Amino acid sequence: MKHFLFIATFILTSFIVNAQSRLKAYQIFDKDGKEVTFEEMSKALSSYDVVFFGELHNNPIAHWLQFELAQSLAKAKDNNIVFGAEMFEKDNQMVLDEYLQGFIKEKTMMKDGKAWDNHSTDYAPLVNFAKEKNIPFIATNVPRRYASMVSKKGLPALEELSKMAKKKYIAPLPIEVPYELPSYKEMEAMMSGHGMSGQAKNFVAAQAIKDATMGHSIVKGLKKENKGKLFLHFNGNFHSKNHEGTVWYVNKYNKKLTSGVISFVEQADVSKVADENKGNNEFTIVCTSNMTKTF
Repeated sequence: MKHFLFIATFILTSFIVNAQSRLKAYQIFDKDGKEVTFEEMSKALSSYDVVFFGELHNNPIAHWLQFELAQSLAKAKDNNIVFGAEMFEKDNQMVLDEYLQGFIKEKTMMKDGKAWDNHSTDYAPLVNFAKEKNIPFIATNVPRRYASMVSKKGLPALEELSKMAKKKYIAPLPIEVPYELPSYKEMEAMMSGHGMSGQAKNFVAAQAIKDATMGHSIVKGLKKENKGKLFLHFNGNFHSKNHEGTVWYVNKYNKKLTSGVISFVEQADVSKVADENKGNNEFTIVCTSNMTKTF
């Protein structure tokens, strides 16, 4: 009887373990490809000046982990932290601040602040946590109309803007575009492959003014009353992976700031980082590719 119970228990345990393995949603890896826990990642990232969470915009696991990391780092830094996001454009900072200060309702902020369509499910928890804890939340991105101008006419089009627009809403002109960065070369090749070779460099330049403006916003956001705080920035993975894009510009505007990067990717197998997703990110979060999407 004991022998039978042992076998039954072994089979049941194996079944549970296998089921859990098959249903594993994500795994975190460090720069060397070693599995680490969320707590280990958060502790390591708390020592950086700037932390980038490179998300996939429609992945619920990414948004959940962003929220958990925001809470964890805020606690570790005793709320000496600043949030910032690609999802809010610089000309909407006043509207965002008015919501954080309790002057307007969330519905008004979402409409007048041009919040993304998935704000309620994916970004509202971050904004509301900042509101609750009195944490600054900076709209870092360039107004999309300016990126659209560059994609059509190139960077010289920005010189035609008013002095106020150039001073308040865009990184200092002229903006250097490091076309040699692998991510930018990848974008240029992709656009050329879609029969848009004539405008490919303009598309890269449009991406660059987003990255440059976000980078400049982060550096500027760590001055004055926020000096010495940790800046946690939320953006699409392409903007920060391998310390390129926005991270490159942060380094350009202030070489003394240290940056820790999380790259979030999807794979069929979460047990290791696939070769195409390896890089010099501090951490890579691998999520199962069949994860449900928020939109």
